[in-house]
Amino acid sequence: MNSYSKTILNSLSPDIFKIISDSADELGLESFIVGGFVRDLILNRSIKKDIDIMCIGSGIDLAKAVQKKINSKIKINIFKRYGTAMINYGDYQVEFVGSRKESYSEDSRNPSVESGSFMDDMLRRDFTINTLAIILNKDKFGELIDTFGGIKDLEKKIIVTPSEPNKTFSDDPLRMLRAVRFACQLNFNIDQKTIDSIIKNSHRLKILSPERISDEINKILMSDNPSIGFKSLEKMNLLKYILPELIDLKGVEEVEGQTHKDNFYHTLEVVDNISKNTSNLWLRWAALLHDVGKAPTKKFDKKIGWTFHGHEYIGSKMVKKIFQRLSLPLNETLKYVQKIVMMSSRPIVISEDIATDSAVRRLIYDAGNSIDDLLTLCEADITTKNIKKSIKYQNNFKIVRKKITDVEERDSIRNFQPPITGEIVMEHYKIKPCKEIGIIKEKIKNAILDGEIQNDYNEAFELMIKIGKSLGLKDE
Repeated sequence: MNSYSKTILNSLSPDIFKIISDSADELGLESFIVGGFVRDLILNRSIKKDIDIMCIGSGIDLAKAVQKKINSKIKINIFKRYGTAMINYGDYQVEFVGSRKESYSEDSRNPSVESGSFMDDMLRRDFTINTLAIILNKDKFGELIDTFGGIKDLEKKIIVTPSEPNKTFSDDPLRMLRAVRFACQLNFNIDQKTIDSIIKNSHRLKILSPERISDEINKILMSDNPSIGFKSLEKMNLLKYILPELIDLKGVEEVEGQTHKDNFYHTLEVVDNISKNTSNLWLRWAALLHDVGKAPTKKFDKKIGWTFHGHEYIGSKMVKKIFQRLSLPLNETLKYVQKIVMMSSRPIVISEDIATDSAVRRLIYDAGNSIDDLLTLCEADITTKNIKKSIKYQNNFKIVRKKITDVEERDSIRNFQPPITGEIVMEHYKIKPCKEIGIIKEKIKNAILDGEIQNDYNEAFELMIKIGKSLGLKDE
């Protein structure tokens, strides 16, 4: 018995574990729970509902036996190529695999796999904290096996490989990103020898698929303090292979005694700030990329100092290239991130002046349903260490939010369509599609946004008549 025995047995109370135990005993297979479930159980973290079961023998045979005990009609997904099978049971997703050993070629992270012993399987794992196993067989049900000192490393809060780190990372470069991700999620430190090995093998990231890379980056972004992960990626020479655009933001230049802030560390502070207020992955991506346009637009002007004119526009264009390179979604998700990046300074400009209703209407119209997310980013963008300035900026945003609420309630501007359509213009003037129709619609839209007329059909129709007359159109 050990200090975790009671915790383990309590966690194994769901009947799925007894079903697996009985099935394994009937087949004469040694079976174990391995992976994140065990690690998080020991750390007293929220227990995962996806469970990895490893057995000495055929994982597929064990899965079939479990399926039969649960309900022969329950769906089982079998992946013969990998020797794995998966079953969904209640809230649990259970994956079964036989113990194995792996060997790798120089230019691929896809291993050659063959059956192996318990020790072979533990040795192929990435970090000692992931080598813990819980026995499911009846005679030792709930017993914890700690082959490589994983408990000690969990208690020391350290990430270290069970095998020689150069071999671990050369074999499977994804493990370098996983090391950073676990350190970030768990607030652990990475062992210095492991760090040195990651730096040495960082170039091996180039053989990874962009999908696998972006999956790890997304998990880092969704942690409580993503900056921990991104600082580690930069320190370990990994970030330049993933997001070199962020590396370009690093550093401070001085000309004639004038400097600018380090936009790399500023960006990471913004990401941490926004992570306290949203679990929207793509808004966190927008925060990460909101200043990427500053590196290519940075200029020094003797009269006004450092400038980054148009960095929002350039940055929004860079977002698409980044998403393409990392195989991130190129649909509405991309457009959303681009829009937030493009508009990232708009509310800040309004907050610095007395925000007119006209400026607020245009902001609401252009942002549409993204207005609240945009303001969340802008508030996170306040990183000044000057307490008075910080309070002032925060108060200004409260005023902007209040104005947005008031204008929205009064004018219904968000995603509005001008009451005069192209069809109405063509019908009234008996004309075919032409540039004059676009001019009329644009002038009416601007008049509404500028508060010259209400968002009302009759007022808009009257204005259409005036504009039509100025364009030489004749009423029919």
